[in-house]
Amino acid sequence: MNYQDRYRFDRYHVLENQKLADSMANFVASEMIANPAVNDLSLPQKPTTKEIKAEIRQLRGSLSQARYEFDAEPANEHQVSVTPIVGIGKRRNKLNQSINQLLASAKDEIFICTPYFNFPKSVAKEIKRALKRGVKVRIVVGDKTANDFYISPEEDFKTIGGLPYLYEMNLRRFAKANEAHIASRNLCIRLWKHDDNSFHLKGIWVDKRYMLITGNNLNPRAWSLDLENAILIQDHYSHLVDKFDAEIENILEHTQLICTYKQLEKVENYPVPVQKLIKKITRVRADRVLKQLL
Repeated sequence: MNYQDRYRFDRYHVLENQKLADSMANFVASEMIANPAVNDLSLPQKPTTKEIKAEIRQLRGSLSQARYEFDAEPANEHQVSVTPIVGIGKRRNKLNQSINQLLASAKDEIFICTPYFNFPKSVAKEIKRALKRGVKVRIVVGDKTANDFYISPEEDFKTIGGLPYLYEMNLRRFAKANEAHIASRNLCIRLWKHDDNSFHLKGIWVDKRYMLITGNNLNPRAWSLDLENAILIQDHYSHLVDKFDAEIENILEHTQLICTYKQLEKVENYPVPVQKLIKKITRVRADRVLKQLL
C-alpha cells in the first residue's frame, strides 16, 4: 500500500506516528474546516441548513475526490505498513474498493466485526466467493439486545426499536442460506452479548496479515451515504499477530456460537408491536428501501 513507517503499539494499542497524524490532521483542516459549508457551532449566529444547501452539496462533491496526502515509504522486516483511507459515496469510493479487494485477496481466513448485520451487495458477494474457495469466515455481530436501538419488551415500544429485529432477520436469512458452510465450519457466526452493554465493534482481519481498523459499519448506508475513515495495517512479518489474537480472544469471550439458523428467533416469536411493524413494512414493500438505509 502507500504509507509505511515505524510502528509502536504500547499496552493501550496506540499507534504513534507523526506523519500519519499530520496526514489526517491536514485532511480535516484543508478538506473540512476550510470549506464554507463547515461552521463553528460555538458561534451565536449560525447559518441554517437551507441557507448553505449549495455549499453542503459542494462539500460532499469535494470530499468524494479527497484523499489523504502523504509520501510513500518502503517498509523493512522490522516495520508494519500503515495506510490511511477515506471514502464517501457509491462511485470511486477508495475505502469501499479497498474493503472489497481485501476480502477478495483472502486465502485462509477472514475475521469481521460489525454491529449491524446488513452487508452491501458487493461485500456479501465477496464473502460468498471466499467461502466457495475454501476461506474460513468468522463474523462477530451483536445480539439484538446489544444493539444501540434495542428497546426491552417491558418498555414502551417506539418504531426505532424495530431496527435490531430487522438486523436479526437479515442474519437469520444469511445463516439459513449458508447452513452448509456453518455445518462444515467454514463459516462461523458468533453473537456478542454482555449484560446491558451495547456492541459497536467494526473491523476486518484477513489472513493474519491485513487489519482494517475502521468506523465503517459495512452496511449500505456506510457504503453510499456516509463519510467513512479507515487505517489499513499490513503486517507481513507477523509483528502484531499475538496482539490481535489476544484482542480476538477478548472479543469472543462474551459471544455465543450459532450452529444453525434455527437458533435465531423467528418473526412469530418477536414482541407483538415488532410483529405488527414488520408486517406493515412488508405489506407496503418498504423492506427493500429500508435495507439500503439500515
